[in-house]
This record gives sequence, C-alpha cells and structure tokens, in this order.
Amino acid sequence: MILTSLEVTTALAERRAVVALESTVLAHGLPRPRNLELGRAMEAAVRDGGAVPATVGVVSGVPQVGLSDDDIERLANTDGVLKLSTRDLAISIARRVDGATTVASTMWLACRAGVQIFATGGIGGVHRGGDHDVSADLTELGRTQMMVVCAGAKSILDLPATREALETAGVLVVGYGTDEFPAFYARRSGLPVDARVDTPEEAAALWRAHCDLGVPGALLLCVPPPEEHALASEDVDGAISAALESARSEGVRGKDVTPYLLRAVAGHTGGRSLETNVALLLNNARVATSVAVALASGR
Repeated sequence: MILTSLEVTTALAERRAVVALESTVLAHGLPRPRNLELGRAMEAAVRDGGAVPATVGVVSGVPQVGLSDDDIERLANTDGVLKLSTRDLAISIARRVDGATTVASTMWLACRAGVQIFATGGIGGVHRGGDHDVSADLTELGRTQMMVVCAGAKSILDLPATREALETAGVLVVGYGTDEFPAFYARRSGLPVDARVDTPEEAAALWRAHCDLGVPGALLLCVPPPEEHALASEDVDGAISAALESARSEGVRGKDVTPYLLRAVAGHTGGRSLETNVALLLNNARVATSVAVALASGR
C-alpha cells in the first residue's frame, strides 16, 4: 500500500543515507510560492550533503515515500490538499485524494519504508490555553522508532507542558550543540534536554544504542535555529499572544489552529518569523543529512 520510490528503495538496499521530509510544510505551512521553493531547497540540501531525500505525502490516495518533483509541485500548488495525521491516512486512501503528511504520519510511513532519520521544522505538542488540545505528534513520537531532527516544538505551544509530555511518552530529547530545548523561533526556552551531542558522529552513536536496545519511540534531536535568523523570546511571545487572541475571536479550532497561528505570527513580526522558519527548516535538513551520512558510514 505504501509506494517507495526507486531511488529511495535502491539507497536503502545499498545502506546509503536517506532523510525523510514532510509535506505539510508544502501544502499548509508556508505561503505560495515560498512553499515550493523551500520543498525543493530542502531536497537539494539533502542531496548536497550526500544523502537521498524522501519527501513523504499522499498522491491520489497512494501514500508515497520519495515524491517526484511533479508530485511536490502538485501538493504545493493544489487547493484543498488534506492535512493528514496518522489516523487520517485511511481517509485519503479510501477517497483517493491528495494529502500532506504531518510529523506523525510522516514518521509512520517513513519508518515502514525503512527510513530512520526525518528532518522537520518543529513538532506539535500541547497547545496553550488549557483547552486540552494536544497534537497527535506526541503519540507517534512515543511509539515510532525514528530520529526526528527539529528546532524543538513550535513556539505557539505550551512549551513546558509539551516538554513534560515528551518525558511522559518516553521520548529521548537530545540537544544538538545545546543544553536547552530550543523554542523554534528562539534559540532558548529555559527547559533542559536529556542529553547533549555536538557532532553528527555522537548523534549517530546515540541512535545506534537506542535502536540496539529496542527502545520504542523516537529520539528527538533538537537543533536551535541559526543565530543570525533567530528571534528574541520577548518578540515571539508578544506576537504569539496577539495571534492567540485573534484565533479565539475568530473561533479557529482543531487542525486549522497551527497554520492560522503561524500566519498570524508572521504578520505580527513583519515576516521575520517566516524567514526564521525557512532558515531552521533548511538547517535541520542539513543536520539530519550529516547524521544520516555518519550513520550509513558507520562513524
């Protein structure tokens, strides 16, 4: 049922480095044409680093690990593409429609294709406001064995509650060159990680040990956003507060909340948060690639 591209299949068979990429950022995360530009740039960053990109998505009801460039363009430029968490995959398959995969569904599909490393922007988590809105990303991170390279959880979330939920789910949270859990747009959150690594080789060694033990769930490799693009925490908090108030007044709920807030924060920061988002996504793809290459070479 899951279609894996010939390039990805061959790379996995030859034990070469492969990095999974999500497709929600194409269909829901960024405005056009930046979404398509970024999707292609992330694939290029993976290739330039010596690995094979495996962008994940659903095209005409077929889950695919390793989208073609035409498929990437289709998801980026088509209106009405479904936003798919793991539970939603059956809907897109049964109805034979296009769908963009979130962190959760990308992990689930990539893992079953044999990919071990996945680069994304920020994971979902516990939303602010006490309305018990919790992302399914946390459930998948607790049960699917995958190294997820990210800039922490999205700043629009309740970060202390999300960090606690990761611990409860048994997710190993590792800082890449940092002792703090990154705050997506900002480099610091004041929250600790479980361990720190400073090189791709250290990250690869930790992942091997995790897998050799047969521990279920993910290793979350948290990379701060590039310093030259990171925003000050106080600027981010002010923009998020304004965005949350707008969302409440407009009755935004469910899956629409995160993309709405990201757009609103971009507006409140004069577009600076969008540039930070793009920069950290590309940076995470590069870091994931360096770890995947170290893992494939046995370093």
